[in-house]
Amino acid sequence: MPVKNRFAELLDEITAWRRDIHAHPELMYDLPRTSALVAEKLREFGCDEVVEGIGRSGVVGVIRGKSDSAGKVIGLRADMDALPIHEATGLDYASQTPGKMHACGHDGHTAMLLGAAKYLAETRNFDGTAVVIFQPAEEGGAGGKAMVDDGMMERFGIQEVYGMHNMPGLPVGFFAVRPGPIMAATDEFTITVTGKGGHAAKPHECIDTVLVASHIVLALQSVASRNVDPLKQVVVSVCTFRTESEAFNVIPQTVLLKGTVRTLEEGVRDLAEARVTALAETTAAAFGATAKVEYHRNYPVTENAPEQTEFATEIARQVSGQVIENTPPLMGGEDFSYMLNARPGAYIFVGNGDTASVHHPAYNFSDETIPYGCSWFAEIVERRMPAA
Repeated sequence: MPVKNRFAELLDEITAWRRDIHAHPELMYDLPRTSALVAEKLREFGCDEVVEGIGRSGVVGVIRGKSDSAGKVIGLRADMDALPIHEATGLDYASQTPGKMHACGHDGHTAMLLGAAKYLAETRNFDGTAVVIFQPAEEGGAGGKAMVDDGMMERFGIQEVYGMHNMPGLPVGFFAVRPGPIMAATDEFTITVTGKGGHAAKPHECIDTVLVASHIVLALQSVASRNVDPLKQVVVSVCTFRTESEAFNVIPQTVLLKGTVRTLEEGVRDLAEARVTALAETTAAAFGATAKVEYHRNYPVTENAPEQTEFATEIARQVSGQVIENTPPLMGGEDFSYMLNARPGAYIFVGNGDTASVHHPAYNFSDETIPYGCSWFAEIVERRMPAA
């Protein structure tokens, strides 16, 4: 089954939704306009149930098929939030709110799932129940966890869950997917190095925290190069190095380091946390300083279930015929992982063409992608829960 003709007919309408959302970006859980628009559209489509406020500002729509008792309950998820970025696209529908921008394509994800919901509510050509999930706060706020913790899976009886993200650099009409880990766990650390401050002309009277922190930064690179199996993947990046002074002649009392650790397996995740902590503390001690390590486990690994991934791949193959299977995992994070931890399912990438990368001020979602994404969402429901 190729791209559905109905989505070609609806393309201008869905594009208009997408561009309206793009022009009015909202962040994290603070999504009053976006959530209201989604809920209004779902009611307009004739969804059997529309519930707002799941996970604070999430929206869930329920669409029952020809026989809602005969089939499964399938969840389809899109994220709604934008990013704190100044847009630099120059588009006539660019962000109207300075410092906020849909720089990751969540406007497109929301529009595609709305398009699929409109079609499914029109046709009802399936036996079972489709639950469309519009999630807040993917960008660092763990909105997926908030919805799961709010009892969403149990409340709506969801048995499987599927999600999608656009991918710049992948041609429009292509899909990319893999079973198992497809995106990384995203942990964060803060290291506070304390020594003895003083005059830069008298370093022998000080414990130089800049020197100590520099050694810690270098030591942390051994986690990937000397602690983890070379056939497994880990990234340790120190991204902040801040002292309490900007003077040319002051050795600071403290230095603050912040960074991230990315892994694809729980065993590697455990090892990385232990080694980051030990290396920071013992390196500091060797110089007579101390290092306080605060380690926060953020989004878990996004892991696709084998059966559901095989099915999602087959649907992508039927929609476009262009599927990159066993695509390499990405070391970015995704809080759809919480939903996949709660229920089996799959997460897939859809091509966005030759565009700027996500989280870039010049990024824009490709509206040509819309019919492919909508068709994939709709086919997941119709093929997984075929009407008798």
